[in-house]
Amino acid sequence: MENKKEMRNWLEAFKLDHPLVIAGPCSAETEEQVLKIAHELKNSDVSIFRAGIWKPRTRPGGFEGVGEIGLKWLQKAKKETGLLMGTEVATAAHCKLALEHDIDVLWVGARTTANPFAVQEIADTLKGTDKIVLIKNPVNPDLSLWLGGVERLHMAGIEKLGVIHRGFSTYEKTKYRNIPEWQIAIELQNKFPDLPLIIDPSHITGDRKMILEVTQEALDLNYDGMIIETHTDPDNAWSDAAQQVTPDALKQIFKDLRVRKTDDKTDEYSQKMSKLRANIDVLDANLLDLLGKRMKVADEIGQVKKDANVAILQNNRWNEILGKMILEGEKKGLSEEFVLKMFKAIHQESISHQERILNA
Repeated sequence: MENKKEMRNWLEAFKLDHPLVIAGPCSAETEEQVLKIAHELKNSDVSIFRAGIWKPRTRPGGFEGVGEIGLKWLQKAKKETGLLMGTEVATAAHCKLALEHDIDVLWVGARTTANPFAVQEIADTLKGTDKIVLIKNPVNPDLSLWLGGVERLHMAGIEKLGVIHRGFSTYEKTKYRNIPEWQIAIELQNKFPDLPLIIDPSHITGDRKMILEVTQEALDLNYDGMIIETHTDPDNAWSDAAQQVTPDALKQIFKDLRVRKTDDKTDEYSQKMSKLRANIDVLDANLLDLLGKRMKVADEIGQVKKDANVAILQNNRWNEILGKMILEGEKKGLSEEFVLKMFKAIHQESISHQERILNA
């Protein structure tokens, strides 16, 4: 699959003067609920109304969606509001029913993207469709798996494609429900700059209070749109209550978001950026030099441990370093998340160096 300007055709056809907005409840619960939310979103920046018809749950026993009857509610909402309708599909059967009910936008969820067999089944079922098909990143941070899903759909002749960044699962406790791992989405963007990229702040944060913050971060990185879960009574929603916002709150988010220019051609801007980037280049070179020196010390430590027949991993020492660096990082304006990620990578490299010494 090659990047082509035509990848943006379906998005540009909306002729929007703002980022694309997909919004609606996590789950379609009742016909009344669907219609009420759709009407509240009708005269806003929302172009596509979303509602989960089938809800894959991590563990059995939870609400798993109303099923096919909900598609009829979406049809009625489309007729009454004129909004396009979108829902998640996870099987060939879901796809067939969605097509029969003329759903405009389909997306493949994170759990499904992680299964190439399931994605291929969906691609075969949707072969040649003119529907907009979006694919969420897989639950695990694997860019190849994400792009592989897009490629399977592309090979099936689906031209209106896009991707949704909804964050990645982690066993570690963080402020996010699913950590963004922005660098993975940025790498995808670099490979396919014309493939529409949409942020899902609802699933990244799991917390309605953080929706604006994460959406703004995405727009600052030139994302093309957002998909935000919206409910008239979010606290009593049948699924994912904490991450849904009211229609009024969503409209306020639209007002508060700032859409940036992609560039500034003025001489003043260019001169300032050139000077600052030159500074960054010098600092980056110094960082690599320091890391190289640090690993030489790690080599010496490895030799001392080898001579004394001591194991590489010293948990007490590692935890002491980590705690100290988090505190030092805070003083320098560095987030705990960044410091943890950076020093874990340094620690792993240090272990690799010591392993080479011990096993030489």
